[in-house]
Amino acid sequence: MSASNIIGSLTFCPECGNLLDMAGSDDDIILCNQCGCAFRTAGIETTEVVTTSSERSFQSSLKAKRHLVQQNKAAQQARAIIKEKCPSCGNPEMEYHTMQLRSADEGQTVFYNCKKCGHKYSVNN
Repeated sequence: MSASNIIGSLTFCPECGNLLDMAGSDDDIILCNQCGCAFRTAGIETTEVVTTSSERSFQSSLKAKRHLVQQNKAAQQARAIIKEKCPSCGNPEMEYHTMQLRSADEGQTVFYNCKKCGHKYSVNN
């Protein structure tokens, strides 16, 4: 059996192209169920199979949350600055960003962060 008949972990009949059954541990030949051709299994066990999947494969809620956190980290670098006095240190400017945490008919939550002392707080609008 030539390597051209093996694609990944699948083995195809070189005569008719039928997908062949996996060889058992005691089988020396594979018999094609479609055309009846017989093939030796020597060397199939040593064929290296490498599989990969894209990042978009197997979507899950955990991946979606991780993606959201990664987006939030990127958004943190571009926060706006507002003239708001820090209640902790009195610094006249604070960074802020907004996020919709409650239902759509309610206002956004505003998150403030003092660049001078690191004090953080939020306000529901």
